[in-house]
Amino acid sequence: MATSRRPARMQRYAGSLERATRAIPAARWVLMNPVVAIPGYWFATAVGYTWGAMLGRALPRKAGGVFVARGLPAWAYGRGGTTIGAVYLTGTTVSEAVLRHEAVHRAQWRRYGVAFIPLYVAAGPIAQQNRFEREAGLRDGGYREDENH
Repeated sequence: MATSRRPARMQRYAGSLERATRAIPAARWVLMNPVVAIPGYWFATAVGYTWGAMLGRALPRKAGGVFVARGLPAWAYGRGGTTIGAVYLTGTTVSEAVLRHEAVHRAQWRRYGVAFIPLYVAAGPIAQQNRFEREAGLRDGGYREDENH
């Protein structure tokens, strides 16, 4: 998932949700339980696949551990591309390194389900400070490791 500037209210909401799941172990257990997370992951994948199929030049195809939907208009994804569930949405940004990076985001979606959305937002818009982007590999994702925006 690529980073972008998000409204402060969205950032605060996502941060509140993340703090709540830390403070209330049962909430974290429910959201992170595979019984909840896996259907959320598949739902996100269906949404991403549909979005990519509708706006892309062809049906998404499997490559590098994700389904790649190419040829989308720039407004249909963030930065160079965005992974939703198991689907990487992009215009033309596809390389082995990027696909490695996006495959890690796919694994994050699988682990967290739809809770990944507020968790990612709460992690912040600066890739170098975002734990999910760091875990996926800043360099593979096209981020400079010393950048602050």
